[in-house]
Amino acid sequence: MTGGNYSLSGGFWSLFAVQTAGAPLLNIQLAGPNSVVISWPVPDPIAFVLQQNNDLTTTNWANVGIVPTVVNGTNTVTVPPALGNMFYRLVNP
Repeated sequence: MTGGNYSLSGGFWSLFAVQTAGAPLLNIQLAGPNSVVISWPVPDPIAFVLQQNNDLTTTNWANVGIVPTVVNGTNTVTVPPALGNMFYRLVNP
């Protein structure tokens, strides 16, 4: 683990959460050998969208194509492994 923008490395996984100013903090947890759960608190009244990008030197952020599930006030999205790095952030559209 590292500070600031957190890095989780193990085996073939390398995931990074990029903190967007004013957005809730992302939580990333390994959910088995082939998936990771990304979660964040459900804000009220502002809604945020999870985006991904495989290169932080570009502005090619795209919405993650998975609809979050809300459980006890927390949005959760389960993502499969990516080839190479994958960066995630929350944005207010």
